[in-house]
Amino acid sequence: MIIDWQRYAAPGFYDELIDSRTGPRPAAQALCEYLASLSAEELRERKTAAELAILVMGITFTVYTEGGSIDRAWPFDIVPRIIPKHEWDRTDAGLRQRVQALNLFIDDLYHGQQIIKDGVFPAEVLAQSANFRPQCVGANPRHGVWAHICGSDLVRDWDGTLYVLEDNLRVPSGVSYMLENRVVTKRVFPELFEYQRIQPVDDYSLRLYDMLASLSPRPADPPTVVVLTPGIYNSAYFEHSYLAQQMGVELVEGGDLEVGVDDCVYMRTIKGLARVDVIYRRIDDLFMDPQAFRPDSALGVPGLMRAWRKGKVALANAPGAGVADDKVVYAFVPQIIKYYLDQDPLIPNVPSYLCLREQDRQHTLANLDKLVVKPANESGGYGMLVGPHATPADRKRFAELIQQDPRNYIAQPTLALSTSPTLCDQRMEPRHVDLRPFVLSGPTTYVTTGGLTRVALRKGSLVVNSSQGGGSKDTWIVDTEGH
Repeated sequence: MIIDWQRYAAPGFYDELIDSRTGPRPAAQALCEYLASLSAEELRERKTAAELAILVMGITFTVYTEGGSIDRAWPFDIVPRIIPKHEWDRTDAGLRQRVQALNLFIDDLYHGQQIIKDGVFPAEVLAQSANFRPQCVGANPRHGVWAHICGSDLVRDWDGTLYVLEDNLRVPSGVSYMLENRVVTKRVFPELFEYQRIQPVDDYSLRLYDMLASLSPRPADPPTVVVLTPGIYNSAYFEHSYLAQQMGVELVEGGDLEVGVDDCVYMRTIKGLARVDVIYRRIDDLFMDPQAFRPDSALGVPGLMRAWRKGKVALANAPGAGVADDKVVYAFVPQIIKYYLDQDPLIPNVPSYLCLREQDRQHTLANLDKLVVKPANESGGYGMLVGPHATPADRKRFAELIQQDPRNYIAQPTLALSTSPTLCDQRMEPRHVDLRPFVLSGPTTYVTTGGLTRVALRKGSLVVNSSQGGGSKDTWIVDTEGH
């Protein structure tokens, strides 16, 4: 027996599979027993099989370096992360609640701004928002939904409490890796799917298509849906092409589309122009339409905002949805939920200090060695300070940045992120994980069963982003009732 779960330990952290006092958690019992029954050679064979499958399937991600960009095979750990279904049901409800409130909040900001008039949300936070788009004021997307696809990052602290770490409402990525992780895991451990009640994830692409189709301005006709990509050099290009293929729709770049004199959007095809009804756009707002935003953008479609505002084409996510994708706005989400839904949040936020507040700023500056400091609108783990692991010079630099632009920074305690057993050089060791479930909002709401578990493959690291040395795992929602 290569794996001895009694000797596995993650001191000071909540482990997703193993309880330090009692051993494997109930939902993980069958998996842990199975893994313990494998020899070192069998484990090595499974790991190699996963790596080969990833190469054959062409699952890649892009790393940007000083010399350009490099496509790398997707880093994957074969040991799944398991969440019991009864626990997931509450998480599912919390995500639905959160996205519903955020969509109401975005719609309010582009219309009456009642939440500001009622003194719940500060006007100065909106005034300095990097992602508020004046071009969207008064727009009315179908179903009143702005963020059709949302990826909220969830983390667990040392005591097992689940928190929302941040919301991704602009162009959230990673769902293709969630789907491919399941395909690879089924190839590596097919026998485990025979007798365990592991909830499926493979209906996501169909759900995504149905949600996009529901946005069509021509509901009586079969809709033409396209995925708009910046092109092959984008770090998420694998995902753009994967989702287009899975949905059976065209993958297009800005140059493939044009806006006609009738303000409708058309796609150039070998048979001539074909009208487009819905665009799942994977391009940031500012590059989407050179007439409305950056005139130097060669990625977008001139006139696209005009077509969208006139209701001739649907865009998902809607332009301007990123106003709620701001770490300062994040700190107000509990109040936003209470204001619009008159409910308490089912999933709490990580406690946050807003540097725009004098008292919070002084506390942050006095405790930089203990806190994580994040800029309001960066993503991918960039531009942040992890205080306990930072040098004195880094902390000094961040103190200056905070004082120069307090609105742009929030601080949070350093969480003891939960761990999950991970195969490292033929040994099972704890590695820190987070989770990104995906929520689709249209006439109805759909939440993935689980999501993309990202894992920090370096020992002791809290950084889970693949571009900075992280990898991922399959996420199993396991129904243990009746077993």
